[in-house]
Amino acid sequence: MHDFPVLKIGSLNIDISSFLAITVSFIIVLVLALKATRNLSVDNPSKLQNFMEWVVEFVHNLAASTMPLDKAKKYISLGMTIILFIFVSNLLGLPFGIVTEHEHGLTLFGYKIEGHEFAWWKSPTADLSVTSGLAVVVFFLIHYLGIKNNTKHYFKHYFEPFWFFFPLNLIKVFSKPLTLALRLFANIFAGEVLIATILMAGVFGTPLLIAWQGFSLFVGAIQAFLFTILTMVYISESTVHEEHH
Repeated sequence: MHDFPVLKIGSLNIDISSFLAITVSFIIVLVLALKATRNLSVDNPSKLQNFMEWVVEFVHNLAASTMPLDKAKKYISLGMTIILFIFVSNLLGLPFGIVTEHEHGLTLFGYKIEGHEFAWWKSPTADLSVTSGLAVVVFFLIHYLGIKNNTKHYFKHYFEPFWFFFPLNLIKVFSKPLTLALRLFANIFAGEVLIATILMAGVFGTPLLIAWQGFSLFVGAIQAFLFTILTMVYISESTVHEEHH
């Protein structure tokens, strides 16, 4: 097994491979969005524009399935950002790996990194700190929107159906980001561990590797979909709950 290069600055541990992969994911999604919207055309749209329009429609339908249509429109950009970033991130670790050997460890930016073999490439969502970061952003977002757009019910729902349900409702609130982070991390991490195991079989594992990478595309898409739809559900619960009654 290879070590991932971790840069220790005081009490802060930075996984260099995750940092690199996050940066690449960001660049891919940004370039994709810019190229798809550069030369918009109604009569002769490009294939990339057609793809992006399909993503917009898909995310709009996702949001509309969880909240009233007029509310859903406000969250299309958020949903597109989440689903594209997570989908790209889920797939980054599939094509290849980058491993370097350093007999006496590695010095980076003046800091010593212990180890001999370093893996510099992986899916960023195979790192719990990355999925936790995404989940924490969603956590604060849903509560900010709930307080801003649905203040009365937001505070009231902690004590429903009875006041003594407050501890259970509080547990429910904090379990949402936990399950978001763990579900995404566990599925992508398990897939990359299995790929690493298959690679140990050498050429004999090639058919299984091809099959598993194909399945991983499906898993990556499903996990991006689940994270996005659950985000929309949580936003709906916090902001438009009163309208359902």
